Amino acid sequence: MLLLHAHPDDETIMTGGTIARYLAEGVDVRVLTFTLGEEGEVIGDEWAQLVADGGADQLGGYRIRELTDALAALSPEDAAPLRPRFLGGAGHWRDSGMAGSPSAEHPRALAQAHFDDVVATLANVIADVDPQVLVTYDTAGTYGHPDHKMVHTASMAAIPLVEARTGRDLIVWESVTERSALQNGLATARIVPDGWRMPNPGELPSYADDEIDAAIDVSAVYERKVEGLRAHATQVTVAPSGTEYALSNNILQPIMRTEHFVLGSGRRRSGSGRRTTDLFAPDGDA
Repeated sequence: MLLLHAHPDDETIMTGGTIARYLAEGVDVRVLTFTLGEEGEVIGDEWAQLVADGGADQLGGYRIRELTDALAALSPEDAAPLRPRFLGGAGHWRDSGMAGSPSAEHPRALAQAHFDDVVATLANVIADVDPQVLVTYDTAGTYGHPDHKMVHTASMAAIPLVEARTGRDLIVWESVTERSALQNGLATARIVPDGWRMPNPGELPSYADDEIDAAIDVSAVYERKVEGLRAHATQVTVAPSGTEYALSNNILQPIMRTEHFVLGSGRRRSGSGRRTTDLFAPDGDA
């Protein structure tokens, strides 16, 4: 299984339980991160001067350490920890920041990269890993970040190249959030930590329940997911309850015990209501 993510912390926020569960089951799981997350907003004062904008511009290197620790937290204790891997090598492409920001115009920003170069580099990695299952983002890049959108578009372009090279089809999933699971998680949040707020209706992206194609129960590795989130301390704060987290915007989000996916673009069972509980069995029923 190969999971594609834009920045350090995305892997744990979106798919940390899935990574931990399949590692615990003995699956060869790999995580490929596209950038170092240099443009992240740092929570707290201790590492605040590492930021790119008016700071030391050393945050990316520090986030390699956070990603290393998060992947170790997601790994079984009796096995070698999963290690980071970056597209093109660490620091090859830079975090673009949000669309319209000056960082998106940086000459090394992923958003400024030659698309064919990104696709070719990605296709080589996918072919080298030769996974059965590939996890990427949806068309919106989850919430519209240029790097998330690049992960989606580059993966969609790379997949047919890889399939032609290997002679077999990939099982492709897009990581998403189920609407009812999100609503239930928010409803069960008993305490909103000081300085945090609940999200406004529709503020957090989600998919209608009947659009979900896979629901992966990660309750058995839930604590590993929580520890993975804690490892990304410059970007993520875990609530004292251990059941919610917030990014630098201090908007409360539930830590899911089930992670959700839709089949990759062009492969979906649109509105069928059927879903699987195993990413290796896309046609299986719950």
